[in-house]
Parts: sequence; C-alpha cells; structure tokens
Amino acid sequence: MKLMFASDIHGSLPATERVLSLFTQSGAQWLIILGDVLNHGPRNALPDGYAPAQVAEKLNAHASRIIAVRGNCDSEVDQMLLHFPITAPWQQVLLEDSRLFLTHGHLFSPDNLPALAAGDVLVYGHTHIPVAEKHGDIYHFNPGSVSIPKGGYPASYGMLDGNTLSVIALNDQQVIAQVAINP
Repeated sequence: MKLMFASDIHGSLPATERVLSLFTQSGAQWLIILGDVLNHGPRNALPDGYAPAQVAEKLNAHASRIIAVRGNCDSEVDQMLLHFPITAPWQQVLLEDSRLFLTHGHLFSPDNLPALAAGDVLVYGHTHIPVAEKHGDIYHFNPGSVSIPKGGYPASYGMLDGNTLSVIALNDQQVIAQVAINP
C-alpha cells in the first residue's frame, strides 16, 4: 500500500498545489490530511499564499481520494467548504499486520497515547515537526507541516511505501526522517 500524508496546510495555496502535484505523481492510493486544513490559527502568521477558499476548491477536486481528521484550527464552517469529511477527531487505516491511528495531535499525541497494540503507528501532525521513530512497541510518525514548518525543518510531507514511513522535504524531495514498520 502507498499512502501520502500532509498536515497543517493552514490555507496555503502554493503548499496545497505542490502537495496535490506530488500526490498525483506518487501513485499513492490515498492522501491523508492530518488536520488544520484551511485556517491559519491564532498563533501562526499567515502562510505564504493564504487563500482558504481556493485551497478548498483544489482539495475538493480530489475529495474521493482524501481521508482527513480534524485539527484544532478546523471548524464546522471549514467543513461547509470541503467535499470530504474533516470533523472526525481520529481515523484508522488497517494494514496487513498493524494499524495507523490518524489524529491531528492536539487530543491524542505521544504524550497522550490512544490504546495501541504492538506494531501500531501513531500518525499525527500539530507540532509542525517531522518524526519517524519507534518508541517501545509502537511507532510515532509526524510528516511535519507543508506550510508553516517549525524547529528549523523545511516544509514536508509523508509517505508510506510498503513498510517504510518517510518524511520528505516538500521542495527538494530529500528524506528528512524514515522508519521501517514491522520489518
């Protein structure tokens, strides 16, 4: 299975266009959006090319291939613009030997784990900082932010290709972090 992950778009049209271009090229079956889709949030500066209505329009063209969860900056008003559901606080994707627990990161996080089995993956955003690591029996994966990166990292997204989770720089495609799950 091949999946692409994007988090913390925050209404950036250039970031959305880049993500969708990479998604189309990637051959991934699904684009998983980990929240904070349209709104920039009160603690963030406006991202480059802030255009929430246009971001919604671009994403809606791919609605049938998007799985999303609600971020702390997402609202029911945002849902009115989007043709795919964004109000679930978490989702799950079942893999052959494990599951991906998808969440934004403000409710469930490495500091507040949901009930996970050995080999499961906590997939989250919110911090805007890339992570691809094994902690005990579970994996932590954060693709970073496509629009407002933090911690000195570049804008980034994630890929699951086979059993490898990778965080990849949005602009130059360099791998920032990587972990093999259930090798």
